[in-house]
This record gives sequence, C-alpha cells and structure tokens, in this order.
Amino acid sequence: QVQLVESGGGLVQAGGSLRLSCVASRIIFDINAMGWYRQAPGKQRELVAALYSGGSANYVDSVKGRFTISRDVAKNTVYLQMNSLKPEDTAVYYCNLAPGPIYEYWGQGTQVTVSS
Repeated sequence: QVQLVESGGGLVQAGGSLRLSCVASRIIFDINAMGWYRQAPGKQRELVAALYSGGSANYVDSVKGRFTISRDVAKNTVYLQMNSLKPEDTAVYYCNLAPGPIYEYWGQGTQVTVSS
C-alpha cells in the first residue's frame, strides 16, 4: 500500500517562497508521473504541476515561471518549489500520480496560506 505524506506548507507573505515535499512509502515515481494538486476553499482540486518519468514537466498557466516540480528517487520524494507566491495560491496542496490520481493515495495535504 502506498502512502504519500506532504509537508512544507505554512503562512507566507505575498512574494515569498515555500518548498513542499511529498514522501512516498515506496518508490512509485520512477515509473509513474507525479503531480502536485491544490484545492482552495469552495473550489475543485486542480493539478498544478506534473513531472513525468522522462524528466519533462507541465504546469498550469497560473503557476508557470513561479513553481518548479522536481524529484529525488533515492529519497522517494517529490518537491514543489514555489516562488513569488500570490494570495490566490492559498490552498491545501497534495501530491499524487498525474494526470490520473489514485483515490486511495490522497494524503492529508499541506496548507499554504499567502497573505497580501
């Protein structure tokens, strides 16, 4: 059974940075694409960044140029570096397979709050 544990969220002022981490209980992303999702209050969960096994990455337009997804297979960890944060980035952030997440893999997420 796979468990994904997100961490690194917090409260930051607009323009600040955070780095999120997602540790998997076993190696799943050496052969699978991984993604970071977010869900803001009252909104649907959206995929914001995906990293494919070949190393290519895709981002939703709203975070392009500000967020970077990466992975460390040896540490079973995928990261999301978030720079130039905006209040509209406020959400709970989750990791999962991408672009088709596995329901059973959803973790608790990590809260990111950006103040103006």
